[in-house]
Amino acid sequence: MLRQLPRWAWIGGGLLALVAGCINAVGYLCFRHQPITHLTGTSTELGLAVARVDLAEIAHWGLAILSFLAGAMSSGFIVQQRTLQLGRRYGVVLMLESALLFAATPLIATHHDLGIYLASAACGLQNAMVSTYSGATFRTTHLSGIFTDLGIYLGQRLRGLEVDMLRIHVCVLVASHFIVGAVLGTLGFMWISERVLLIPAVLTGLVGLAYAAYRHRAMRIEQRLKP
Repeated sequence: MLRQLPRWAWIGGGLLALVAGCINAVGYLCFRHQPITHLTGTSTELGLAVARVDLAEIAHWGLAILSFLAGAMSSGFIVQQRTLQLGRRYGVVLMLESALLFAATPLIATHHDLGIYLASAACGLQNAMVSTYSGATFRTTHLSGIFTDLGIYLGQRLRGLEVDMLRIHVCVLVASHFIVGAVLGTLGFMWISERVLLIPAVLTGLVGLAYAAYRHRAMRIEQRLKP
C-alpha cells in the first residue's frame, strides 16, 4: 500500500497538485472567473443556469463538465488500470495534458470558451491518471476529499485510535502543493496573464517525455533479460 509507493510517485503527486493549483488560479482570474480543476462549482453553475433557463450558460457549463469527463475517459482508455505501476503509459497522458494546455492558453487569452474546455479536459486526464496509487487516493485537482480525509485521520488520532501517519502525509502533501500552485499561478498571472498556463504545459510535457523515455528503456532492458 502506501509504504510500497516509490519516491517518484510521491514527487509526481505533489508536482501534479502544484500544476492543478496553478491551472485553477488562472481559471478564477481569467475572463470566465470559474473553477477548472474540479466540477463542484461547475455543476452548481449548471444548476443555476437550468433554473434560470439560460440556454447559453447551460451549454457552457454542460460542455465544461463533458470536457472534464472526456479527459478522464481518455486517461482510462490509455492507462487502463487504476493501480500504480511503473510500466503503464502515464507519459502519454502527461504529454496529452501538455498539448491540451498549450492549445488552451491562446484561446483563454483571447476570451474563447474553447480554451476553458481544453483546460478542463486536461484536468480530467490528470485526475483520472492519479486517482488511485496502490489503494491510497491522490486527488490532485481538488481538495474537498483531501481535507475530509485529513479531518477524519486527525479526529481518529484525538480519539486515541491508530492512524497510519503516511495517510496524513498524503493529505498535507497534496493540499500544500495545490495551494502553493495557486499562489504561483496568481503571481504568474499578474506578470504574464494567461500565458502562465504555458508553465504547467511545459512542465507536464517534459515530465511526460522523461517518463516515456524511461519506460521505453526499462522495457528494452526487460526484453534483453528474458530467456
